[in-house]
Amino acid sequence: MSARLFELMLKAAGTTVVISFVSIGIGLLIGILVCAAKLSPRPWLRWPAVLFVSFFRGVPLLVQLLLIYNLLPAIGLAVPSLVAALIGLSLCTAAYQAENLRGGFTSVPRGLLEAADMVGLSPWQQFRRIRAPIALRLTVPALVNEAILILKASSLVSVVGVIELTRTAQNLAASTYEPLLFYSVAGGLYLAINWMVAGGGSLTERALRRGRLA
Repeated sequence: MSARLFELMLKAAGTTVVISFVSIGIGLLIGILVCAAKLSPRPWLRWPAVLFVSFFRGVPLLVQLLLIYNLLPAIGLAVPSLVAALIGLSLCTAAYQAENLRGGFTSVPRGLLEAADMVGLSPWQQFRRIRAPIALRLTVPALVNEAILILKASSLVSVVGVIELTRTAQNLAASTYEPLLFYSVAGGLYLAINWMVAGGGSLTERALRRGRLA
């Protein structure tokens, strides 16, 4: 493989990383809101969140991407394919992250909360000092797994015209008749990226256990 073609693959890998991490960041913000709505005692907040999570966890990501890509122009929103891809990935990962967060918050030992009530901590103080730190520690592994899944799933955005790593490998394989070479390089780049994400997650977990974070 020439240096120019490898540079193209690296540039495409950068696009994959940007798409994935922007989606994960937006998805986390939406996921926090959805998690809060699902934990709310108010049905008018809880039920829309339940429907949101059920839809985006129950429908294949490929269908979601095609649906959003075709729906936006139909309602008068002519957005670039990259924006449609980001919306699709963000909403999908938001549903999964909301469930991961909900699992973390509901796993906080009730005895700790009862003790906090006894010493007079307000609901906000309980959230800041007890609920959020414990839930974060419990949720980090699941959030890292979700990040890795989104990195791999980002290959699907090529169906709406986004040129990322997988699509670039397809294009180069078709033009050079060397599919094994370019798909091997693409696989190696995905693996390297996911190793770095997993390593970052492990460092974060250790820092949380040592009390450096939260």
